[in-house]
Amino acid sequence: MGDTDPRIGLAPGWDDPGQAASSIELLEHVQKAGAFQGAPNSSAPYNSDMAFIDDHVIVGSYNGFQVYDVSDASSPQLTGSFICPGGQGDLSVHGDLLFMSVEESRGRIDCGTSNPTPAERFRGIRMFDISDLSNPVHLGGVQTCRGSHTHTLVTDPSDASHVYLYNNGTAGVRSATELAGCTNTPSNNNPDSFMDADGNPILTSRFMVEVIKVPVAHPTDAEVVREARLMKNHETGNQHGLWAGGNHGDGTQSTSATDACHDITAYPEIGLAAGACEGNGLLIDISDPSDPQRIDEVMDANFAYWHSATFNNDGTKVIFTDEWGGGSGARCRDTDRETWGANAIFDIVDGKMQLASYYKLPAPQTAQENCVAHNGSLIPVPGRDIMVQAWYQGGVTVFDFTDSANPQELAFFDRGPLSATNLVLGGFWSAYWYNGNIFGSEIARGFDSMALTPGAVLSDNEIEAASEVSWGAMNPQGQVSYVHAPSYAVANSYVDQAERSGSLSAAAIAQVRGHLDTAQKLQDKGKANPQAIKSQLNNAIRKAGTADAAVTQALKDLLGTIG
Repeated sequence: MGDTDPRIGLAPGWDDPGQAASSIELLEHVQKAGAFQGAPNSSAPYNSDMAFIDDHVIVGSYNGFQVYDVSDASSPQLTGSFICPGGQGDLSVHGDLLFMSVEESRGRIDCGTSNPTPAERFRGIRMFDISDLSNPVHLGGVQTCRGSHTHTLVTDPSDASHVYLYNNGTAGVRSATELAGCTNTPSNNNPDSFMDADGNPILTSRFMVEVIKVPVAHPTDAEVVREARLMKNHETGNQHGLWAGGNHGDGTQSTSATDACHDITAYPEIGLAAGACEGNGLLIDISDPSDPQRIDEVMDANFAYWHSATFNNDGTKVIFTDEWGGGSGARCRDTDRETWGANAIFDIVDGKMQLASYYKLPAPQTAQENCVAHNGSLIPVPGRDIMVQAWYQGGVTVFDFTDSANPQELAFFDRGPLSATNLVLGGFWSAYWYNGNIFGSEIARGFDSMALTPGAVLSDNEIEAASEVSWGAMNPQGQVSYVHAPSYAVANSYVDQAERSGSLSAAAIAQVRGHLDTAQKLQDKGKANPQAIKSQLNNAIRKAGTADAAVTQALKDLLGTIG
């Protein structure tokens, strides 16, 4: 965006850094406190990912989790802090259940804070009863061989009595003496080592995703029901069947070997999941959620570490992120390639992924700021594919990928670095849209609530229409489709888009808006004759004509709601 971008040159600081924003308003920032703050000016223990339920945001941490009441997004209130160390602390919710990923060897079965013996150690997915969110009850959990770096909650459209957790373990394999059944032999990345002398595959605790089945009414009966070998060679059965690690040739990235999935985003309504699996991006059939099957895989010479994924609403596109530098490196400097540490946007055509373009934060960051593509979610603007995304100390960006070959930034929020002289780990771990606002988990500083504001490429009508979509809960890695109910905001959103694209003339735009405005004023009075409202909407439909099908359909949908 050039030297005029206000994100360039922001003043550093822990409590009072410089800030820059465009079409995003910071509503409130809540600093970390107590056991979640650590030493002064220390980023540890880190805040991590978030889950949402009703009017609450649950923020994970390497020390446990915290609960914020965001019923008033301009004044979020910390209502609970629950210590349960073990990192990474990724969360998901389902009804009265909360699930939490535990990876570190300091995790204890009892959620205690002292270092555990092997018999006391817990690495896997913890479970909590949150029927009383002010007093979560630890229910135990499911131990796994590589712990749990992240997990994905997957619902079964045909069975509401169970949910599935796809566990992604990326740490070292535990010894069999600590957890029976775990094995790391062979321990190298040579694919030939994973076939025996008779040509049979050698199975280890790597190269798999554990599928955990949870009876919702009896969660303590949860168990691993399948080891999904999503990385296997379909012809030979070799479990190490995808990228073996290394670079892709001169001038390319050195890419991690594909021996686990870092993150999986599931979209049960369309029967698909996208696996960001270290050295490859996978498209996965989850029509049977207990038995996920890989149906396509891609690699990219520009990607160092396939980290996370997001589908668009209709499931025709998927965005993968590259966590080049592991989240702790400065990878958004003006000397870094725009295709490294970026998003790769793929079109999904006949069950195959086709690369369309890359998107990277367009404002260069300093060498003192860890910055790379990280976690985000869709913003439900009618007729557009829009995503909000965290970039660690690169801040938050909102971008449009409706044209998958030409993504465009719409809005941003950024702070200056934590330190003027050193790279201190911090910034936004995740930034998600939930029920009308953007919420950010800031690794070092705390928790942020934000609101979109209108600009030249995002209108007030579009923001209002997006805010009309409401969820009772949300796990960003468990996507659900959204449908816009007919409304004046939705109809006006399409009119705004028609004005930008030029599909309707200026005269037609003015006339359509005039009739819509009159119809809305009549309806807001509450005593108007419905026929008068219908007349105005029919006039708007005639003025829109056939020049813009989306505008005309939105007007017809709105007309159908008038009694």
